[in-house]
Amino acid sequence: MKNENDPILVLQVFSVLDMGGAESRIMDLAGNLDPSRVRYAFLLHNRDEDYSKDFYEEEAVRLGCPVYRLPRYKIYNGRAYRKAVREFFKEHPEIDIVQGHMTSVASIYLPIAKETIGAVTIAHARSAGVDPGLKGKLTKFLRRNLKKRCDHCWACSTEAADALYGEDARKNGQVRIIPNAIRVADFAPVEKQIKKGSEIRSAYGLDGKFVVGHIGRFHYAKNHEFLVDIFAEILKVKKDAALLLVGDGDLKKETEEKVKALHLEDKVIFAGRQSNPADFYHAMDLLIFPSRYEGLPGTIVESQAAALPALVSDAVTKDVAVTEYVRYCSLQKNAAEWAGEALGFYEERSRKTEGARETAKQLKEAGFDVESQARMLEELYKSLLEENG
Repeated sequence: MKNENDPILVLQVFSVLDMGGAESRIMDLAGNLDPSRVRYAFLLHNRDEDYSKDFYEEEAVRLGCPVYRLPRYKIYNGRAYRKAVREFFKEHPEIDIVQGHMTSVASIYLPIAKETIGAVTIAHARSAGVDPGLKGKLTKFLRRNLKKRCDHCWACSTEAADALYGEDARKNGQVRIIPNAIRVADFAPVEKQIKKGSEIRSAYGLDGKFVVGHIGRFHYAKNHEFLVDIFAEILKVKKDAALLLVGDGDLKKETEEKVKALHLEDKVIFAGRQSNPADFYHAMDLLIFPSRYEGLPGTIVESQAAALPALVSDAVTKDVAVTEYVRYCSLQKNAAEWAGEALGFYEERSRKTEGARETAKQLKEAGFDVESQARMLEELYKSLLEENG
Protein backbone atom coordinates (compact mmCIF):
# COMPACT_ATOMS: atom_id res chain seq x y z
CA MET A 1 0.00 0.00 0.00
CA LYS A 2 1.44 3.36 -1.05
CA ASN A 3 1.69 6.14 1.50
CA GLU A 4 0.82 9.73 0.66
CA ASN A 5 4.46 10.79 0.86
CA ASP A 6 5.82 7.95 -1.29
CA PRO A 7 7.44 9.06 -4.56
CA ILE A 8 5.43 8.76 -7.76
CA LEU A 9 6.39 5.53 -9.50
CA VAL A 10 6.52 5.82 -13.30
CA LEU A 11 6.91 2.63 -15.32
CA GLN A 12 8.91 3.20 -18.52
CA VAL A 13 8.06 0.58 -21.15
CA PHE A 14 10.69 -0.34 -23.76
CA SER A 15 11.64 -3.27 -25.91
CA VAL A 16 15.15 -3.36 -24.42
CA LEU A 17 17.26 -1.05 -22.27
CA ASP A 18 20.16 -0.74 -24.66
CA MET A 19 21.94 2.36 -25.91
CA GLY A 20 19.13 3.71 -28.10
CA GLY A 21 18.18 7.36 -28.24
CA ALA A 22 14.99 7.09 -26.20
CA GLU A 23 16.59 4.82 -23.62
CA SER A 24 19.57 7.16 -23.23
CA ARG A 25 17.34 10.18 -22.73
CA ILE A 26 15.18 8.42 -20.12
CA MET A 27 18.28 7.21 -18.28
CA ASP A 28 19.58 10.79 -18.21
CA LEU A 29 16.28 11.83 -16.66
CA ALA A 30 16.38 8.96 -14.15
CA GLY A 31 19.68 10.28 -12.86
CA ASN A 32 18.39 13.83 -12.50
CA LEU A 33 14.97 13.28 -10.90
CA ASP A 34 14.50 13.91 -7.20
CA PRO A 35 13.97 10.32 -5.96
CA SER A 36 11.87 11.59 -3.08
CA ARG A 37 9.37 12.91 -5.66
CA VAL A 38 9.55 10.62 -8.71
CA ARG A 39 11.12 7.24 -9.28
CA TYR A 40 11.34 5.26 -12.51
CA ALA A 41 10.95 1.53 -13.10
CA PHE A 42 11.46 -0.29 -16.42
CA LEU A 43 9.39 -2.93 -18.18
CA LEU A 44 11.26 -4.62 -21.04
CA HIS A 45 10.15 -7.11 -23.67
CA ASN A 46 12.88 -9.74 -23.89
CA ARG A 47 12.15 -12.20 -21.08
CA ASP A 48 12.14 -15.31 -23.24
CA GLU A 49 15.25 -14.44 -25.25
CA ASP A 50 18.93 -15.10 -24.71
CA TYR A 51 20.48 -11.90 -23.45
CA SER A 52 23.22 -10.59 -21.27
CA LYS A 53 22.25 -7.62 -19.15
CA ASP A 54 21.04 -4.73 -21.25
CA PHE A 55 23.45 -1.82 -21.63
CA TYR A 56 21.77 0.44 -19.05
CA GLU A 57 20.50 -2.26 -16.71
CA GLU A 58 23.19 -2.00 -14.05
CA GLU A 59 22.94 1.79 -14.03
CA ALA A 60 19.16 1.57 -13.68
CA VAL A 61 19.46 -0.72 -10.67
CA ARG A 62 22.14 1.53 -9.15
CA LEU A 63 19.73 4.46 -9.45
CA GLY A 64 17.06 2.46 -7.63
CA CYS A 65 14.99 1.74 -10.73
CA PRO A 66 13.58 -1.83 -10.76
CA VAL A 67 13.82 -3.69 -14.08
CA TYR A 68 11.06 -6.13 -15.07
CA ARG A 69 10.59 -8.25 -18.20
CA LEU A 70 7.77 -9.61 -20.32
CA PRO A 71 7.90 -11.95 -23.33
CA ARG A 72 8.01 -10.18 -26.68
CA TYR A 73 4.68 -9.84 -28.51
CA LYS A 74 4.71 -12.01 -31.65
CA ILE A 75 1.09 -11.93 -32.89
CA TYR A 76 0.61 -15.68 -32.50
CA ASN A 77 1.18 -15.35 -28.74
CA GLY A 78 -1.33 -12.52 -28.38
CA ARG A 79 -3.47 -14.25 -25.75
CA ALA A 80 -0.43 -15.31 -23.70
CA TYR A 81 1.04 -11.81 -23.99
CA ARG A 82 -2.13 -10.16 -22.71
CA LYS A 83 -2.26 -12.61 -19.82
CA ALA A 84 1.37 -11.88 -18.92
CA VAL A 85 0.72 -8.12 -19.00
CA ARG A 86 -2.36 -8.45 -16.83
CA GLU A 87 -0.55 -10.63 -14.29
CA PHE A 88 2.35 -8.19 -14.18
CA PHE A 89 0.16 -5.23 -13.29
CA LYS A 90 -1.79 -7.22 -10.72
CA GLU A 91 1.56 -7.98 -9.06
CA HIS A 92 2.60 -4.29 -9.12
CA PRO A 93 -0.28 -2.11 -7.95
CA GLU A 94 2.30 0.39 -6.65
CA ILE A 95 2.79 1.74 -10.20
CA ASP A 96 1.17 5.16 -10.62
CA ILE A 97 1.94 6.04 -14.23
CA VAL A 98 2.80 3.92 -17.27
CA GLN A 99 4.78 5.71 -19.98
CA GLY A 100 4.93 3.61 -23.14
CA HIS A 101 7.78 4.27 -25.56
CA MET A 102 7.25 0.89 -27.22
CA THR A 103 4.27 2.12 -29.23
CA SER A 104 3.90 -0.95 -31.44
CA VAL A 105 1.98 -2.77 -28.70
CA ALA A 106 1.11 0.15 -26.43
CA SER A 107 -2.53 -0.18 -27.47
CA ILE A 108 -2.44 -3.53 -25.65
CA TYR A 109 -0.46 -2.89 -22.45
CA LEU A 110 -1.68 0.66 -21.70
CA PRO A 111 -5.42 -0.18 -21.55
CA ILE A 112 -4.63 -3.24 -19.42
CA ALA A 113 -2.65 -1.05 -17.00
CA LYS A 114 -5.59 1.34 -16.81
CA GLU A 115 -8.13 -1.41 -16.28
CA THR A 116 -6.07 -3.46 -13.83
CA ILE A 117 -4.54 -0.89 -11.46
CA GLY A 118 -6.03 2.44 -12.58
CA ALA A 119 -2.66 3.81 -13.67
CA VAL A 120 -2.34 7.03 -15.65
CA THR A 121 -1.31 5.96 -19.16
CA ILE A 122 0.95 7.86 -21.55
CA ALA A 123 1.88 6.92 -25.11
CA HIS A 124 5.20 8.53 -26.03
CA ALA A 125 6.02 8.86 -29.76
CA ARG A 126 9.77 8.67 -30.32
CA SER A 127 10.04 8.13 -34.07
CA ALA A 128 8.62 9.71 -37.22
CA GLY A 129 8.69 6.50 -39.25
CA VAL A 130 8.57 2.72 -39.19
CA ASP A 131 10.68 -0.11 -40.56
CA PRO A 132 10.11 -1.03 -44.21
CA GLY A 133 8.12 -4.05 -45.32
CA LEU A 134 5.72 -6.22 -43.38
CA LYS A 135 7.11 -5.24 -39.98
CA GLY A 136 6.38 -1.58 -40.61
CA LYS A 137 2.88 -2.29 -41.89
CA LEU A 138 2.14 -4.38 -38.80
CA THR A 139 3.44 -1.63 -36.51
CA LYS A 140 1.14 0.91 -38.16
CA PHE A 141 -1.80 -1.45 -37.84
CA LEU A 142 -1.18 -2.20 -34.15
CA ARG A 143 -0.94 1.46 -33.15
CA ARG A 144 -3.66 2.84 -35.44
CA ASN A 145 -6.02 3.71 -32.54
CA LEU A 146 -3.40 4.39 -29.89
CA LYS A 147 -4.45 7.99 -29.24
CA LYS A 148 -7.86 6.67 -28.15
CA ARG A 149 -6.40 3.99 -25.91
CA CYS A 150 -4.30 6.11 -23.56
CA ASP A 151 -4.89 9.03 -21.20
CA HIS A 152 -2.19 11.26 -22.66
CA CYS A 153 -0.29 11.55 -25.93
CA TRP A 154 3.34 12.71 -25.79
CA ALA A 155 5.93 13.06 -28.54
CA CYS A 156 9.53 14.18 -28.85
CA SER A 157 8.87 16.34 -31.94
CA THR A 158 6.10 17.60 -34.21
CA GLU A 159 7.06 15.00 -36.85
CA ALA A 160 6.90 12.15 -34.33
CA ALA A 161 3.53 13.45 -33.10
CA ASP A 162 2.08 13.63 -36.60
CA ALA A 163 3.40 10.19 -37.54
CA LEU A 164 1.76 8.45 -34.58
CA TYR A 165 -1.29 10.51 -33.65
CA GLY A 166 -1.98 12.51 -36.81
CA GLU A 167 -1.50 16.18 -37.57
CA ASP A 168 -5.04 17.07 -36.50
CA ALA A 169 -4.49 15.62 -33.03
CA ARG A 170 -1.38 17.75 -32.59
CA LYS A 171 -3.00 20.92 -33.89
CA ASN A 172 -6.03 20.32 -31.65
CA GLY A 173 -3.78 20.28 -28.58
CA GLN A 174 -4.13 16.55 -27.88
CA VAL A 175 -0.35 16.01 -27.97
CA ARG A 176 2.31 17.34 -25.61
CA ILE A 177 5.71 17.86 -27.25
CA ILE A 178 8.61 17.14 -24.89
CA PRO A 179 12.01 17.33 -26.62
CA ASN A 180 14.76 14.85 -25.90
CA ALA A 181 17.05 16.43 -23.32
CA ILE A 182 20.72 15.89 -22.50
CA ARG A 183 23.27 17.01 -19.93
CA VAL A 184 24.39 19.93 -22.05
CA ALA A 185 27.49 20.64 -19.95
CA ASP A 186 28.83 17.10 -20.52
CA PHE A 187 29.34 17.81 -24.22
CA ALA A 188 30.81 21.31 -24.06
CA PRO A 189 34.13 21.78 -25.90
CA VAL A 190 36.12 22.55 -22.77
CA GLU A 191 39.78 21.63 -22.33
CA LYS A 192 38.98 18.28 -20.69
CA GLN A 193 36.70 17.15 -23.50
CA ILE A 194 39.02 18.38 -26.23
CA LYS A 195 41.84 16.38 -24.66
CA LYS A 196 39.68 13.22 -24.61
CA GLY A 197 38.82 13.77 -28.26
CA SER A 198 42.52 14.06 -29.08
CA GLU A 199 43.20 10.81 -27.22
CA ILE A 200 40.52 9.04 -29.25
CA ARG A 201 42.01 10.32 -32.50
CA SER A 202 45.41 8.99 -31.47
CA ALA A 203 43.97 5.64 -30.37
CA TYR A 204 42.34 5.09 -33.78
CA GLY A 205 45.24 6.47 -35.85
CA LEU A 206 43.35 9.61 -36.85
CA ASP A 207 45.93 12.25 -36.00
CA GLY A 208 46.23 14.75 -38.83
CA LYS A 209 43.16 13.40 -40.64
CA PHE A 210 39.86 15.05 -41.55
CA VAL A 211 37.42 13.01 -39.50
CA VAL A 212 33.84 12.62 -40.69
CA GLY A 213 31.69 11.05 -38.00
CA HIS A 214 28.35 9.46 -37.23
CA ILE A 215 26.89 8.21 -33.94
CA GLY A 216 23.87 5.94 -34.09
CA ARG A 217 22.69 2.37 -34.45
CA PHE A 218 23.04 0.55 -37.74
CA HIS A 219 19.39 0.58 -38.75
CA TYR A 220 17.37 1.31 -41.90
CA ALA A 221 16.36 4.72 -40.54
CA LYS A 222 19.96 5.89 -40.20
CA ASN A 223 20.82 5.33 -43.89
CA HIS A 224 24.42 4.19 -43.38
CA GLU A 225 24.73 2.94 -46.95
CA PHE A 226 24.19 6.48 -48.25
CA LEU A 227 26.57 7.84 -45.63
CA VAL A 228 29.32 5.59 -47.00
CA ASP A 229 28.60 6.87 -50.52
CA ILE A 230 28.86 10.47 -49.29
CA PHE A 231 32.16 9.71 -47.60
CA ALA A 232 33.53 8.14 -50.80
CA GLU A 233 32.77 11.45 -52.54
CA ILE A 234 34.44 13.45 -49.76
CA LEU A 235 37.57 11.32 -50.22
CA LYS A 236 37.83 12.55 -53.80
CA VAL A 237 38.37 16.05 -52.40
CA LYS A 238 40.06 15.32 -49.07
CA LYS A 239 42.49 12.45 -49.48
CA ASP A 240 43.25 12.50 -45.74
CA ALA A 241 39.62 11.94 -44.73
CA ALA A 242 38.50 9.12 -42.43
CA LEU A 243 35.02 7.97 -41.43
CA LEU A 244 34.43 7.22 -37.74
CA LEU A 245 31.25 5.21 -37.08
CA VAL A 246 30.11 4.80 -33.48
CA GLY A 247 27.33 2.35 -32.74
CA ASP A 248 26.08 -1.16 -33.35
CA GLY A 249 23.03 -2.77 -34.87
CA ASP A 250 21.49 -5.27 -37.26
CA LEU A 251 22.82 -3.60 -40.41
CA LYS A 252 26.41 -3.21 -39.29
CA LYS A 253 27.56 -6.24 -41.28
CA GLU A 254 25.92 -4.93 -44.45
CA THR A 255 27.68 -1.61 -43.97
CA GLU A 256 31.01 -3.37 -43.46
CA GLU A 257 30.43 -5.29 -46.70
CA LYS A 258 29.72 -2.08 -48.59
CA VAL A 259 32.90 -0.51 -47.23
CA LYS A 260 34.87 -3.54 -48.48
CA ALA A 261 33.18 -3.40 -51.87
CA LEU A 262 34.33 0.21 -52.24
CA HIS A 263 37.83 -0.68 -50.99
CA LEU A 264 37.58 1.77 -48.09
CA GLU A 265 38.60 -0.58 -45.28
CA ASP A 266 41.63 1.55 -44.37
CA LYS A 267 39.53 4.71 -44.32
CA VAL A 268 36.51 3.64 -42.24
CA ILE A 269 36.59 2.84 -38.53
CA PHE A 270 33.81 0.84 -36.88
CA ALA A 271 34.24 1.90 -33.26
CA GLY A 272 31.27 -0.11 -31.99
CA ARG A 273 29.02 0.83 -29.13
CA GLN A 274 30.61 3.30 -26.73
CA SER A 275 29.67 4.35 -23.21
CA ASN A 276 31.33 7.75 -23.61
CA PRO A 277 29.78 9.30 -26.74
CA ALA A 278 30.46 12.82 -25.45
CA ASP A 279 34.18 12.22 -26.01
CA PHE A 280 33.76 11.01 -29.58
CA TYR A 281 32.16 14.23 -30.81
CA HIS A 282 35.43 15.93 -29.96
CA ALA A 283 37.36 13.48 -32.12
CA MET A 284 35.34 14.53 -35.20
CA ASP A 285 35.60 17.50 -37.55
CA LEU A 286 32.19 17.09 -39.13
CA LEU A 287 29.11 14.96 -38.46
CA ILE A 288 26.91 13.72 -41.31
CA PHE A 289 23.42 12.44 -40.48
CA PRO A 290 21.46 11.36 -43.58
CA SER A 291 18.55 9.66 -41.77
CA ARG A 292 15.48 8.53 -43.65
CA TYR A 293 13.36 9.39 -40.61
CA GLU A 294 13.78 10.30 -36.95
CA GLY A 295 11.76 11.38 -33.95
CA LEU A 296 14.13 13.89 -32.48
CA PRO A 297 17.73 12.65 -32.72
CA GLY A 298 19.69 13.08 -29.50
CA THR A 299 22.86 12.83 -31.58
CA ILE A 300 22.11 16.21 -33.16
CA VAL A 301 21.35 17.80 -29.80
CA GLU A 302 24.64 16.43 -28.49
CA SER A 303 26.65 17.51 -31.54
CA GLN A 304 25.38 21.06 -31.11
CA ALA A 305 26.38 21.07 -27.45
CA ALA A 306 29.83 19.95 -28.61
CA ALA A 307 29.98 22.78 -31.19
CA LEU A 308 30.39 20.20 -33.95
CA PRO A 309 29.01 21.10 -37.42
CA ALA A 310 26.37 18.59 -38.53
CA LEU A 311 24.87 18.18 -42.00
CA VAL A 312 21.45 16.60 -41.47
CA SER A 313 18.84 15.20 -43.85
CA ASP A 314 15.68 17.18 -44.48
CA ALA A 315 13.71 14.20 -43.15
CA VAL A 316 14.88 15.14 -39.64
CA THR A 317 12.65 17.44 -37.62
CA LYS A 318 13.50 21.15 -37.68
CA ASP A 319 12.69 21.15 -33.95
CA VAL A 320 16.21 19.91 -33.24
CA ALA A 321 18.08 22.78 -34.95
CA VAL A 322 18.42 25.55 -32.37
CA THR A 323 22.01 26.64 -33.06
CA GLU A 324 24.17 27.56 -36.04
CA TYR A 325 25.84 24.13 -35.98
CA VAL A 326 23.11 22.37 -37.98
CA ARG A 327 22.43 22.56 -41.70
CA TYR A 328 19.87 20.53 -43.63
CA CYS A 329 20.32 18.78 -46.97
CA SER A 330 17.68 17.13 -49.12
CA LEU A 331 17.65 13.36 -49.46
CA GLN A 332 16.75 13.99 -53.11
CA LYS A 333 20.34 15.15 -53.68
CA ASN A 334 22.99 12.60 -54.62
CA ALA A 335 26.10 11.64 -52.67
CA ALA A 336 28.36 14.08 -54.55
CA GLU A 337 25.99 16.96 -53.78
CA TRP A 338 25.91 15.95 -50.12
CA ALA A 339 29.70 15.86 -50.03
CA GLY A 340 29.87 19.36 -51.50
CA GLU A 341 27.32 20.66 -49.00
CA ALA A 342 29.17 18.99 -46.13
CA LEU A 343 32.57 20.40 -47.01
CA GLY A 344 31.12 23.83 -47.67
CA PHE A 345 29.39 23.85 -44.30
CA TYR A 346 32.57 22.73 -42.59
CA GLU A 347 34.55 25.58 -44.12
CA GLU A 348 31.88 28.05 -43.06
CA ARG A 349 31.15 26.71 -39.60
CA SER A 350 34.28 24.79 -38.54
CA ARG A 351 34.26 24.35 -34.82
CA LYS A 352 34.09 27.74 -33.10
CA THR A 353 34.58 26.84 -29.48
CA GLU A 354 34.46 30.45 -28.38
CA GLY A 355 30.70 30.37 -29.08
CA ALA A 356 30.08 27.27 -26.96
CA ARG A 357 28.65 29.20 -24.01
CA GLU A 358 26.03 30.83 -26.22
CA THR A 359 25.27 27.46 -27.82
CA ALA A 360 24.69 25.90 -24.39
CA LYS A 361 22.38 28.77 -23.48
CA GLN A 362 20.36 28.29 -26.68
CA LEU A 363 19.94 24.57 -26.04
CA LYS A 364 18.80 25.13 -22.47
CA GLU A 365 16.32 27.82 -23.48
CA ALA A 366 14.89 25.45 -26.12
CA GLY A 367 14.19 22.81 -23.45
CA PHE A 368 17.06 20.44 -24.23
CA ASP A 369 18.67 20.58 -20.77
CA VAL A 370 17.92 17.45 -18.76
CA GLU A 371 18.13 19.09 -15.32
CA SER A 372 15.47 21.65 -16.21
CA GLN A 373 13.34 18.99 -17.87
CA ALA A 374 13.54 16.75 -14.80
CA ARG A 375 12.10 19.54 -12.64
CA MET A 376 9.33 20.13 -15.18
CA LEU A 377 8.44 16.43 -15.33
CA GLU A 378 8.29 16.11 -11.56
CA GLU A 379 5.56 18.75 -11.56
CA LEU A 380 3.85 17.31 -14.63
CA TYR A 381 3.66 13.76 -13.27
CA LYS A 382 2.20 15.17 -10.03
CA SER A 383 -0.45 17.13 -11.90
CA LEU A 384 -1.42 14.11 -14.02
CA LEU A 385 -1.99 12.04 -10.90
CA GLU A 386 -4.06 14.81 -9.33
CA GLU A 387 -6.19 15.03 -12.47
CA ASN A 388 -6.68 11.26 -12.34
CA GLY A 389 -8.07 11.55 -8.83
